[in-house]
Amino acid sequence: MSSHASPTIAVIGGGFSGSVFALKFTRLHPEARVVVVERDRRVGRGLAYGACAPDHLLNVPVSRMELGLSPSFADWLLRHRARLGDALAESGGDLAAAFVPRELFGAYLEERVQEAVSPDRSRGLSTVRGEAVRPLDFPARGVLLADGREIVADIVVLATGNLPPRAPQARDSWLYDTTLFVPDPWADDAFDGLAKDAPVVLLGTGLTMVDVALKLAGSGHTGPMQAISRRGYLPLAHQAGGNWPAFHDPKVHASPLALLRLLRREAARAKAQDIPWQRVMDTMRPAVAGVWHGWTLAERAQFLRHLRPRWDVHRHRMAPRIAERLGALMKSGQLTARGGRVQAYRRKGDLAEVVLRDRGTGTEHVVPAARIVNCTGPRSDMDRLAFPMLADLRRRGLIAPDRLGLGIETKDCAALGSAGHVSPWLYALGPLTRPTWWEVVAVPEINAQIDRLVRDLSTPAGETPSLAEAFSDLGAGI
Repeated sequence: MSSHASPTIAVIGGGFSGSVFALKFTRLHPEARVVVVERDRRVGRGLAYGACAPDHLLNVPVSRMELGLSPSFADWLLRHRARLGDALAESGGDLAAAFVPRELFGAYLEERVQEAVSPDRSRGLSTVRGEAVRPLDFPARGVLLADGREIVADIVVLATGNLPPRAPQARDSWLYDTTLFVPDPWADDAFDGLAKDAPVVLLGTGLTMVDVALKLAGSGHTGPMQAISRRGYLPLAHQAGGNWPAFHDPKVHASPLALLRLLRREAARAKAQDIPWQRVMDTMRPAVAGVWHGWTLAERAQFLRHLRPRWDVHRHRMAPRIAERLGALMKSGQLTARGGRVQAYRRKGDLAEVVLRDRGTGTEHVVPAARIVNCTGPRSDMDRLAFPMLADLRRRGLIAPDRLGLGIETKDCAALGSAGHVSPWLYALGPLTRPTWWEVVAVPEINAQIDRLVRDLSTPAGETPSLAEAFSDLGAGI
């Protein structure tokens, strides 16, 4: 970038990652032109903080959502005290420890972007509503939009965030072409025409399922909801209290099984001292990227195959109030969760029947459904992804999907091509870079990644510490 007096950067995606990168880069380089390309009407919110109901809460407290922007998130929230009653009551009046509505964070980001947009579109931050479908043909750099517009740029940053879920593989794929199936639970029309007392099946038992179940119940849905996943694990809740000292150096190699044993041993020690196991997981968090980075491909595959479900429910937890609401739904019997495999889908009048084989017992159950909702979470398998921009970059060899189906290969933030070369102009942020860092889906890690990319694009190339070390500097926390 040092060769460009006023570079142009095209940022693909106007959610959290793209917006915060654009804000931080233009703050440091007001002479540069940064264009954020976003399909949706509002820039800054993205899926996580835009497609949410008022009672959906952040999964971490306010202190972990600070970005180094002005005003801080906490200071901005003080202007919205009327919406913080339950959160402050739960945290004993400590705003930093409060779990606040997700849409408030979305509003905060959207407001920062709106304030930063430059009236001069030749410099500063600007937004374009559209969809990037492919890069410009060599030797030009930039992107082509679906409506035919071209954005010529020196640098392109992929900040697509979490991609829509993929329909689970099924023998009876006819279901996916009917209105009985909801491929994306966040689509505006996902539950149009659904009777209030109709039965619903939720495919998945993770945080997406929790959001959808609470959204349906909050909108007055009274029908039964059956959540299904292979193991039937539900997310666990945050719990306050205590601290736990660091117990693992990520530079010391430990296999997935050895690490599991270590975590269990430390959790048992914490329990003996009346300290929640959550503090053990929080202490481990800064080391996660370093541990993952040091694992072989076989060890990563072993973790994903055998340990990931357990890791997810312990690591990605629910706010206490969300856990209470979920517990109330389950206690009332409106929501049930079950581990097993879907064997078949059958039509029965206006409904579908889900034939489920229970995990463990092997017995079959038939569950009726007026909607079958895909709550399996974001997809990441780039080898079969039809997202236009990413598919075209892959076809040209400008990005390379990883072998485990987590995202694309990168070096720090720079994309690696199919031949293994490091791109001098194409970069990625957030969940796309999971193959290298694994835990790069939460605000603290993505914010640290953004800071690194801003720095790397602002200073001459040189030896820099691994991004894993930047993650380790974040300190323990949820």
